[in-house]
Amino acid sequence: MAGGADAFDGIEPWRTLPQTLRGTQHVPLPAGDTAAAPADTLKALYPALAACWKAPEGLSRFERVEITARLSLRRDGSVIGTPQITFAKTPFANTPGDTRARDILIRATRDAIARCTPVRVTPALGGAIAGRPLALRFIYDGPRGQGI
Repeated sequence: MAGGADAFDGIEPWRTLPQTLRGTQHVPLPAGDTAAAPADTLKALYPALAACWKAPEGLSRFERVEITARLSLRRDGSVIGTPQITFAKTPFANTPGDTRARDILIRATRDAIARCTPVRVTPALGGAIAGRPLALRFIYDGPRGQGI
């Protein structure tokens, strides 16, 4: 059965693509929300990676902004390559030709990841996540999104 579900039978699990580890983080984090100790779980890793995110100039007044970055880390918590942006929802997403807001958001997200890495991780977590794809979604609810 060519191309069917049986096409992957017999492939060793270690020869398949690694599973993407996904997390969502509302940003910016409240002061004191990040732990001083190295992250030892995925639940602790995502806030540590998001701790440096700041609302970019020009977008801070809007209702809601979302962006997802896909990246991989080494055992020591440093980034492998350049984080890829897989999704971005900006206030002007429906305006044809206006990519300024998206470009600002992408730059702010990549800068935040650069500032927060290498992220402090325990040796056990570092070994577990090394080279595996991480998809981290940042959600920013600006003042209008918070009813202000």
